[in-house]
Amino acid sequence: MSMRKFAKIFGGAAMFSALPAIAAAQDAPTLESLAANDAFVFNTLLFLIGGFLVMWMAAGFAMLEAGFVRTKNVSMQCLKNISLYSVAGLMFWVIGYQLMYNVSGDGAGLFGMPGIMSFGGPSTDTGYSDYSDWFFQMVFCATTASIVSGTVAERIKFWPFIIFVVVLTGFIYPVVGSWEWGTGFLDRMGFSDFAGSTLVHSTGGWAALVGAIILGARKGKYVDGKVNAIPGSSMPLATLGVFILWLGWFGFNGASQLALGTIADADSVAKIFVNTNMAAVAGVIMAVLYTQIRYGKIDLTMALNGALAGLVAITAEPLTPSVPVALLVGGLGSLLACLTVPLLDKLKIDDVVGAVPVHLVAGIFGTLAVAFTNPDVTFMPQLIGVLATAVFVCIASTIVWFALKFTIGLRVSEEDEYIGLDQAEIGVPSYPEFVAT
Repeated sequence: MSMRKFAKIFGGAAMFSALPAIAAAQDAPTLESLAANDAFVFNTLLFLIGGFLVMWMAAGFAMLEAGFVRTKNVSMQCLKNISLYSVAGLMFWVIGYQLMYNVSGDGAGLFGMPGIMSFGGPSTDTGYSDYSDWFFQMVFCATTASIVSGTVAERIKFWPFIIFVVVLTGFIYPVVGSWEWGTGFLDRMGFSDFAGSTLVHSTGGWAALVGAIILGARKGKYVDGKVNAIPGSSMPLATLGVFILWLGWFGFNGASQLALGTIADADSVAKIFVNTNMAAVAGVIMAVLYTQIRYGKIDLTMALNGALAGLVAITAEPLTPSVPVALLVGGLGSLLACLTVPLLDKLKIDDVVGAVPVHLVAGIFGTLAVAFTNPDVTFMPQLIGVLATAVFVCIASTIVWFALKFTIGLRVSEEDEYIGLDQAEIGVPSYPEFVAT
């Protein structure tokens, strides 16, 4: 074989063997596509981790309420909490998500177009999985309903409460959420609520307040102008519930950054964690000091709610404040919640777990405080957002609560309230060895 022929054959073989490498080089992903894929994975992971942490808050609410109600009503609160979470999931899939996010940019921005949520395949266009986004937003919806559950505990019938949850999670909350997170009219005027001090917590707080007023106080709570304290069944359970909620709040606020695909986003999530934690820390310390000075004894229930009030207050803007400012926001939110508790008693509004002071009052404060902690936000849009939410939620909730009251009835009988809802409504006592008190 001549050298020329050998070279020709060898050269052809070498070129043939190089074809896969050439093709691979032509099909190799660019740095931009690799970055997009990585961002998609990390953003989706943030939604999923944040989502299951917020889902775990449902357990926190259940334990908090189980501890704050009397022994004879513990099973009912557990049933209500697992039921409301399930109803919220169904309603947010059937109607809520699309109502919240399918808002036309050309309309008034009042609400989206209702419809069943459909999930697309993986695409880097959005930067995250549709499934992860829906799951993260759904658990926020369930949180709103959990706020109502504790306030109206111990005297409301199960089915009217569940019907209210259907309307709250399928219509009321998604409409309010669409105003800002769905690029509705509040978002267009500059309103800012990072993770939902107003959109979630105040919405639940207003609905709870209206429900408590229409439902009335528990028997024996207010007698002859005096306030009779009704101790809960288990302070350890209530304390466990607060720690679970505190843990879940890192997902609530941290994942509301909505991205983890860059160094800047990762640093922002870390800062949000720190500010969230420190606001709760300040909330506890403020409540401990306030109750010691005001009453001469430290009130554990106020300390627990102080932590939650601090968390609610910082939720509207956990990214831009420095740590000292986050401490100030959390401490002031807790102080306002502490001051609201005796005010509700003067008005004879019976809030079993203190959800109105914590979620409504601290939520309003936190939302207004954004104008002073975020240089890009002004006060007037924040005030308009608070007022718009108050008007809409109160009107919608009043209509639903009254409709239930005058049709199937809201409140259990005096006899059922006396023996407890565990026996009267569901027949499963949490502590069989105890009798009704």
